Amino acid sequence: MAAPDPDAVDPDARRPAIGDPDLTDADIADVKRRTWLAAERTWLAWWRTGLGAAAVSIGVGRLLPGLTGGALWPLRLLGIGYGLVAIAVLVIGAVRQNHVASALRRGSYEELSSPMVMWLTAAAIALSIATLVVIAVAI
Repeated sequence: MAAPDPDAVDPDARRPAIGDPDLTDADIADVKRRTWLAAERTWLAWWRTGLGAAAVSIGVGRLLPGLTGGALWPLRLLGIGYGLVAIAVLVIGAVRQNHVASALRRGSYEELSSPMVMWLTAAAIALSIATLVVIAVAI
C-alpha cells in the first residue's frame, strides 16, 4: 500500500478563520490573502456584469432593430437604457471595490447598499420587461 501524499489537500479539512483560538501567524496571513482574493473576484464580477449589460445594449439597440422589421426608436431607446445600466454597474463596482479595499485594510467590513441593489434590480427588471413587450409587439 502506498504512503499518503503529504502535499495532498484533505477536502474535509476545515480552513482557518479569524477568531479561531489556535491560529498561527501563517494562518492569519492565509485568511487575509483569501479575503483579498475574494474581493478581487467580486470586482471582476462587477466588470463581467457591466460588460454583459454593454453587450446587451449593442444587441438590443443596434442588432435587434434589423431583425424585427418594426420601429427602430423603441429598441434604440432600450439599448441606451442597457448602456446606462452598464455604466452604472461599472462605476458602482469601482466605488464598491475602493470601499471594500479600505475596509479590508482597516480590518473591517463594508456592507453593500440595499437601496443601490434595489435600484439596479428595478432598472434591470424594467428594461427586461420593456424589451419583451417591444419585441412581442414588433414581431
